[in-house]
Amino acid sequence: MKRIVSLLVLFVLTATLSAQKSANPVIVVETDKGTFEIELTPNLAPKGVALILSLVEKNFYRGQRVHRVTPSLVQFGDPQSRNVNAQARWGTGGSGTRVGVSEVVPAMKHVRGAVGLASAGEAKFADGQMYIMKTAMPGIDGQYSIIGRVINGITVADKLQISDVIKNVTLKGAAAK
Repeated sequence: MKRIVSLLVLFVLTATLSAQKSANPVIVVETDKGTFEIELTPNLAPKGVALILSLVEKNFYRGQRVHRVTPSLVQFGDPQSRNVNAQARWGTGGSGTRVGVSEVVPAMKHVRGAVGLASAGEAKFADGQMYIMKTAMPGIDGQYSIIGRVINGITVADKLQISDVIKNVTLKGAAAK
């Protein structure tokens, strides 16, 4: 009996340590409609996730606006969207730093809650604009890099409209700057 208990304790400790090592980063997106959380998947899109985390660290998204909304998705990440007088150009800008490689993983599908990197033409040109799937869109599977999924607050993303403000995006658990 003691041996079974010891093995069980060892199994639980190993599983806990393993889960802690593989914990994916989570970013918190605070909007004027509420907050949602995105779990990033660096094992599937390491360069895309690294770019997003570097932009979050630089407060790149603070004060931007949602610039694209369709029945299937909502998109943000263009710094031009801070200027309400430039709305005709919203969606044409980015961070100025491209991912540089296509990280399209065929197994990753555009299902509700999936988060991807928008790009003009090819996935390797993505540079910081993110979109959140409100509904499934299998027709775009294999065309864009999916970098994570909404794990909390998807109904907030559902409510977002063009011009809604992205108040801030932070790394969960990181000290506020």
